[in-house]
Amino acid sequence: MITMTKIDPSLYLPQQPTRGSTSSTLDKDDFLKILMTQLQTQDPMNPMEDKEFISQMASFSSLEQMMNMTQAMEKMADSQTFVPVVQYSSLIGKEVSYPVEGDSETEMGVVAAVSQKDGETWLEMEDGTQVDVQSVLRISQLSTE
Repeated sequence: MITMTKIDPSLYLPQQPTRGSTSSTLDKDDFLKILMTQLQTQDPMNPMEDKEFISQMASFSSLEQMMNMTQAMEKMADSQTFVPVVQYSSLIGKEVSYPVEGDSETEMGVVAAVSQKDGETWLEMEDGTQVDVQSVLRISQLSTE
């Protein structure tokens, strides 16, 4: 009679603890560590050839330039958050009509300022009323009566 032993589930591969970095991307520090390890553990009788070393340094330089470009693009994207304020600044001094909350009527007012809060653009009327730019129904030149 053959007896079968049970396999401990903790020995399965998915159950094993991960070692090292849990990140799936390499950055320039990781690249430098790999390069330094490669230089330290090379065979003294058969050292890395100049061409190979220059190629790896060029790859490192390219990686660093791409990372700098990525950071510059992120900064540029962050600076784009004020575009709506500039876009709607032409409404300053104009008369706009907007719905009154909880009422079916509209009200008119002159735009004194444009601001942005929590990703939304607001118009501030001369009387202090705050109006969401998305709720503006009509824009006209200030009537001089």
